[in-house]
Amino acid sequence: RPAKMSEPKRFAMVCAANMNRSMEAHKVLLEGGLSVTSYGVGSRVKLPSAHRDNPNVFEFGQTTYEQIYETLLAEDPALYEKNGLKQMLERNMKIKPAPQRWQDSQITCDVVVCFEERVFDTVVADVKSRGGSDETLLVINLDVLDSLDSAAIAAPQALRLCEMIEKSEDWECECDDIFELFQKQEGRKPLYSVCFYDAE
Repeated sequence: RPAKMSEPKRFAMVCAANMNRSMEAHKVLLEGGLSVTSYGVGSRVKLPSAHRDNPNVFEFGQTTYEQIYETLLAEDPALYEKNGLKQMLERNMKIKPAPQRWQDSQITCDVVVCFEERVFDTVVADVKSRGGSDETLLVINLDVLDSLDSAAIAAPQALRLCEMIEKSEDWECECDDIFELFQKQEGRKPLYSVCFYDAE
């Protein structure tokens, strides 16, 4: 059943680690007044370390952004200041306590925006694996490089796309028109899939 205009839609921003792309978009949608959550789909949160061949690895569901922040700053504060991870984690800590994994969470949104095709494929496969047909979920992909600069450019685009969907009275009928208009305005056409599931 499509959400009508009188019902504010709930959005989820999803990337691999729930650290950069999804969190920048989460921040921008929050500032835009939309209902938003965010997730990662990776098996763990992997971040660069001072040792190139040995990334820092943190577990979803067991590690807060503050713990990651303290671990990295204890290791090499100058490196993480320079590569932007310090600022990224400071932003994340203001938004929510910890990275969350999509596959370990109940679906509590109407629209998912992914920032990488592999992430989009994972979300669609996960929703299908849950089974059911009661609820409709629109899953969208905007391909974005996993860099601070690319995330900063993509987040306002994600906001504009979500605002277009928010204003729609029946996105299931209007989504092709919305995506065509978005492509004209932003120069990129989103990939999307309409999925079905049973609410838990």
